[in-house]
Amino acid sequence: MVRNRKIPVYLWRRLCQLLFFALFLFLFIKTDYSGSDELEYAVNILFRLDPLLALAAIFAGKTLVALMLPALITLVFTLVFGRSFCGWICPMGALVDGAAAVIRSPQGTVGKELRPVKYYLLIFILVAALLGLPLAGYLDPFSLLVRAFSFAVYPAFDFAVSSFFTFTYLHAPDWGNAALEPVYDFLKNTVLPFSHRVYGLGLLSLLLLALVLVLNHWQRRFFCRNLCPLGGLLALVSRFSWLTAHGGDEQCGKCRQCRAICRMGAIAEDRRISPADCNLCLDCVALCPRNRIHFSFRRPQPDAVSSGMTRRAFAGTVATGALLPLFLPGRPLTRRPDPLLIRPPGALAEDEFLGRCVRCGECMKVCIGNALQPALLEAGIEGMFTPLVRSRIGYCEYNCTLCGQVCPSGAIKKLTLPAKHAVVIGRAFFDKNLCLPYAKGIPCIVCEEHCPTPDKAIKFRPQQVVNARGETVTVLQPFVVDELCIGCGICENKCPLPGRAAVRVTGEGQTRQAGLTLSGG
Repeated sequence: MVRNRKIPVYLWRRLCQLLFFALFLFLFIKTDYSGSDELEYAVNILFRLDPLLALAAIFAGKTLVALMLPALITLVFTLVFGRSFCGWICPMGALVDGAAAVIRSPQGTVGKELRPVKYYLLIFILVAALLGLPLAGYLDPFSLLVRAFSFAVYPAFDFAVSSFFTFTYLHAPDWGNAALEPVYDFLKNTVLPFSHRVYGLGLLSLLLLALVLVLNHWQRRFFCRNLCPLGGLLALVSRFSWLTAHGGDEQCGKCRQCRAICRMGAIAEDRRISPADCNLCLDCVALCPRNRIHFSFRRPQPDAVSSGMTRRAFAGTVATGALLPLFLPGRPLTRRPDPLLIRPPGALAEDEFLGRCVRCGECMKVCIGNALQPALLEAGIEGMFTPLVRSRIGYCEYNCTLCGQVCPSGAIKKLTLPAKHAVVIGRAFFDKNLCLPYAKGIPCIVCEEHCPTPDKAIKFRPQQVVNARGETVTVLQPFVVDELCIGCGICENKCPLPGRAAVRVTGEGQTRQAGLTLSGG
């Protein structure tokens, strides 16, 4: 006789986590150039479903951000099913649970002393955003995850694969290379990036993600329990959820297995289950020896379990979030911004851009020329991880509008190609002490050859100079026509000099600073 064995409920949750993590990886890989200037998929949908980023962008901009309205779906989902988004859907949660199999925490870590921290961080982030200090992208789990993958994990994976196949090409026999070539072609057409990329702050981004995972050593899902501001927001909403968990009763006796296995520490000593903390992992349902734990739907009502916040700490958090932005206007960069702060084409005016940008790294990952790099302190502490153009590393492709297509919040406006061609992100200028035709009388026309504008922004004047050998020669000395230059940076990128380029781009003349209206797509 064959028994009907039911699949444990927590296995369904693990399967769902794997599916959503696979979806995350699929969208992550598809955030790349694939031969077309139009992306096939809504690669930024996970960020647009994030209510923390949506609220922060709305508070910072003091206006409704239509692109972020899908975040309402997550809030409604939480009102119905509680904080199950954290346990079933969130890719960061899936990665943290996967890391817990390697980075094990001690048993019985059910203390709640740090649980209110996520609420204080949430309040601080929203108050600060409202008053001009946008910080949500620093601790948002999606932003943390995508930045680490974009700036560190994905380039390392690309380097490892390329190094392996380069080694086999040089040392393997011909029959081995013939067998491996289709494998490399498949990887190149599916999971490898369009081109090799380099990024600043890659190790820092990786370190922050590693820290989230390593915190499992002290407590399971430490980040999700105590630090995640998105988790704090969903916890507040889930206190009113329809789906309710019912714990054990006096018939359980001295059994505390549910408390020991709860990854979120959501089960109290009296076996009550807090909907604000429970992420519906269902481990307790599957492993309860007496099957006393179950879930049911009921009319929404406030959770009776305390959030752990105190009035004094709440007031201090609000005051800190309100006072800290007052110190920002006292910095030198408010009087004279960094001249090398060049934003992507379509970027909003700086204050609005900083408020809208969620520091996700999507625009930097999709940039064909690898020009977009994460800022450090060029725009102040509030501008860290935001995109800027570093022309010596890469250049803004003239016929590319991908960065505006992947921006989930509209911080970078989606432009049509004609509109993009008209946008000025900076101006180039020549350093005559470095430029070969000026400094040494050596002919060089590389910058003019690569200038992409229909009427070249770089032109030449014939000039007689004395070269290094003391000979009088006529060379073509380049100069920039400001009215034609758009600041794409290809001249600086392609300058053949080692080290600092003889032609450089600054943020002078940016369209967004001139107050001009951009016509988008």
